Amino acid sequence: MNRKPVQLNIEEYPEAVADYMKDSVLYDSSCSPQAKVIFINKENGYFLKEAAEGTLKTEALMTRYMHSVKLSEEVLYYGSLHGKDYLLSRKIQGEDCTHPDYLSEPEKLCDTIALLLRELHEMDGKGCPVQDRIRTYTETVKCGFDKRSYEPDLFKGIWQFDSFSDAKRAAKEGLTLLKREVLLHGDYCLPNIILDNWKFSGYIDLGSGGIGDRHIDIVWGIWTLNYNLETDRYTDRFMDAYGRDIIEAEKLRMVAAMEMIGGD
Repeated sequence: MNRKPVQLNIEEYPEAVADYMKDSVLYDSSCSPQAKVIFINKENGYFLKEAAEGTLKTEALMTRYMHSVKLSEEVLYYGSLHGKDYLLSRKIQGEDCTHPDYLSEPEKLCDTIALLLRELHEMDGKGCPVQDRIRTYTETVKCGFDKRSYEPDLFKGIWQFDSFSDAKRAAKEGLTLLKREVLLHGDYCLPNIILDNWKFSGYIDLGSGGIGDRHIDIVWGIWTLNYNLETDRYTDRFMDAYGRDIIEAEKLRMVAAMEMIGGD
């Protein structure tokens, strides 16, 4: 995770957040234009996410829930000020899975994240605050039917379509098949999985999580190995380690079409 020293006027932040920022070295740890992430280098460390007002509400709810079942960090503050949301949480011990120590052992990394995902999907999500992730997911995909968000090369080398119309057709068909069956991470990628010397520590960036279809997480698990390891060698290995017997290959392709068109 990249961190660049940054100077900020902490008086512009909510008082509860500013108290943590006082007398601390601050680093910009952002990796998305949709949100600014500040690492507060104090004690064991804190992360502060800043985004447009209302956009971090679900992430705060899901992170608190996942913390309650020992799968994520503790949320210390969530609130809005001057049109912005602020989400403050403790740093999880360890490093995310893009750390060189993990990338240097790709087979072990592949098996580790596949098994962790299967364990997540086998959890009882009864207390999850987002019981119908499929509803909001469907809304997002349908917004992409105007082609404005289409990313034809998103899954290049894994799942490809002859045209936007071909992808849209697969996405439409797939939407009717999605199930509320498991507890999802929602953005199951290497930077969002924290390990401590190969031992699971927690998940971050849970704003797309909730009860939904396992194939959404599986698609992103496959994508992240292809993207971060720069090879498609681990696609089959990932599915074997997760459990190919409960994976529907055609549904994976349909979900890929949904994500290319307008998924989160």
